[in-house]
Amino acid sequence: MLPIVKDGVAVFIESHTDMRGTKKENQELSDRRAKAVTDYLISKGINATQLFAKGFGESRLLNKCKDGVVCSKSEHAVNRRTTFRVINQK
Repeated sequence: MLPIVKDGVAVFIESHTDMRGTKKENQELSDRRAKAVTDYLISKGINATQLFAKGFGESRLLNKCKDGVVCSKSEHAVNRRTTFRVINQK
């Protein structure tokens, strides 16, 4: 699992939502998603000190699907994601 995660490397786990729901609900949802991913990685043996998680809610949409814009289900799905940024801690 995640062979890239070795000593001296950290992973930033960033979870996002679409804009459906309130900003508060979306922030809470993305926080829970980020925590769930972190908990899963820890359960697979990744050192917790190498993991940093943050939920961004609907603040970093990848497309036009913001409040007041009609979008398809597939367009909304683009914004529901968790990304991983690997950085060197040394």
